[in-house]
Amino acid sequence: MPAQPQHETAVARYFEAWNATGAEDIRKAVEAAWTQDGTYTDPLADVAGQEAIAAVIAGAHEQFPGFEFRHTGEVDGHHGIARFTWELVSTADGSAPAAGFDVIELAEDGRIRRVHGFLDRLPQG
Repeated sequence: MPAQPQHETAVARYFEAWNATGAEDIRKAVEAAWTQDGTYTDPLADVAGQEAIAAVIAGAHEQFPGFEFRHTGEVDGHHGIARFTWELVSTADGSAPAAGFDVIELAEDGRIRRVHGFLDRLPQG
């Protein structure tokens, strides 16, 4: 089913948060994307609250400097739920060592209430 504008906006904010750099920019982007009590769960993390989500994002930047998260494919959504795919891409050489898909649940205000992440490809090593 084609995504609706609220799904597209939420996914755009999600990637803005994951690609923000610096603690203050990450904090602001997370506040714009997630509700105060929002959650993020994937095979490597299970956190609640904007501060904890910001810490997970900062940790990803520390682990993968010079990489950015890129949305791939189309957003698929209905009601207050959307799913989309992504890759973690090197800005230096274009390699993409990680990829996956996420399912998000939106709050009434259009921000993300919950993220359920799945990893399809992990870095070797």
